[in-house]
Amino acid sequence: MECIVHFEVHHPHEIKELRGLIFLKEGQMPSESDFLGMFEEMGYKLRLEDRDNLVFVPVEPRADYSKIRVRRLDTGEKSYKEDTELRSLLGNFLQGDSRPI
Repeated sequence: MECIVHFEVHHPHEIKELRGLIFLKEGQMPSESDFLGMFEEMGYKLRLEDRDNLVFVPVEPRADYSKIRVRRLDTGEKSYKEDTELRSLLGNFLQGDSRPI
C-alpha cells in the first residue's frame, strides 16, 4: 500500500509544502523509522522531536531549515466527513413544498 506524506519544510523566510511516498503493508501506518527513511532518501537528515505532532528537526547544524512537520497522511482510503454548513445551506435553498407544475 502506498502512503503519501504531506509535509512542510520550515525555512527562515518561507514554508515549503512537499510530499513524500512510503510503501507499507496493507492496513499498516508509517512508523518513525519509515518517516526517517523517506526523509533521508530525500536528502533530509532528521530526528523526531515531537511524536504527537510529527515534528522532525535537522541533525546537521548547517541545515537551511529549522523543522519539518508532517501535516497529513493519504493512504488512498476514502474518508467521509459531513459538511454541516453545506447541509444547512442546501436545506434553506431547497425548503418548501415541491409540487409538479
